[in-house]
Amino acid sequence: MALPLAHAIGYRSILDSLTTAVLVLEDNLNIRYLNPSAESLFETSMTRSHGQPFRDILVDSEDALKTLFAAVDNGQSYTRREAEFLLTSGLRLTVDYSVTPISLDPTELLIEIQPRDRLLRISREEDIISQQETTRILVRGMAHEIKNPLGGIRGAAQLLDRELNSEDQREYTRVIIDEADRLRSLVDRMLGPNKALKLAPTNIHEVLERVGTLLEAESKGRLHFSRDYDPSIPEFRGDKEQLIQAFLNIARNAMEAAFENQGGQSREEPPTITFRTRTLRQFTIGHRRHRLVCRIDVIDNGPGIPPELLQNIFYPMISGRASGTGLGLSITQSIIGQHHGLVECESEPGRTDFIIFLPLEDTP
Repeated sequence: MALPLAHAIGYRSILDSLTTAVLVLEDNLNIRYLNPSAESLFETSMTRSHGQPFRDILVDSEDALKTLFAAVDNGQSYTRREAEFLLTSGLRLTVDYSVTPISLDPTELLIEIQPRDRLLRISREEDIISQQETTRILVRGMAHEIKNPLGGIRGAAQLLDRELNSEDQREYTRVIIDEADRLRSLVDRMLGPNKALKLAPTNIHEVLERVGTLLEAESKGRLHFSRDYDPSIPEFRGDKEQLIQAFLNIARNAMEAAFENQGGQSREEPPTITFRTRTLRQFTIGHRRHRLVCRIDVIDNGPGIPPELLQNIFYPMISGRASGTGLGLSITQSIIGQHHGLVECESEPGRTDFIIFLPLEDTP
């Protein structure tokens, strides 16, 4: 006997609040229900998926489908550990999941899915936040120790410049002054933005479109842009100008990486950057759980980041290019951190994905 509608409605509010992804499948394995955590996990919605085959949200689900049909036929529960799901977006997930028949005629299946990647991600985020705080303390201390003697050197060079009568000799004091100013500017950039955020209602897609316009002008039409936006993402309180700077730092790196992959190679795919946005529900950033989070992916098809650099790219002065200062990503992490968000990076040859998480609700 099927689960009564009144009971289903009563339990739905409970299921909707769970962080565990929950699905209900009909006996033909069409989707009857997804809770918000399942919507986030499978990057779809209840409205879009209701009545659709389960295989539509999983690419390589043949093994899973066989065991699901077996559960329908036998009416027995089972659990699988460390199974791998490949989503239609290309994202691979390692999950534990259990299947429980919840009625007899017709048989329906309750599937509970717990991503193991989430626990690994939370641990990695805590490490990133800890590293970021340690770096901030070290840079502040170093900046203080550098700026004080720089001020003395610059002042002494100015006094000496006034005493010199020879223009040739003054050229050397001006070099000292200019280099002292350059070093002071570099230290200030290492410290990141020191202005308070000017919070106002902000649309993330306006920010990304502004960045795209700037890069299209810089690349003179040689860069291909792909946009995959979720138009339902609401506005949030943010500093639009600083966010533009943060995303511009990432996108410029992506553009340079995409052009690197051209270096004398013939390939069908042009240098490409993809901007992608999605909402995540009941999502944890560091130690804080947020009701609604915006995930932004900036993806390039460049050669990828060497593994030995990947863990350290958000530290100041770390760069994979000889001409790079290594400050752009550090500044970006600082700006996103001021918005209570976080930046991560996943990279392999041919695909680098900078993932930015921004809370969509006001955070104290």
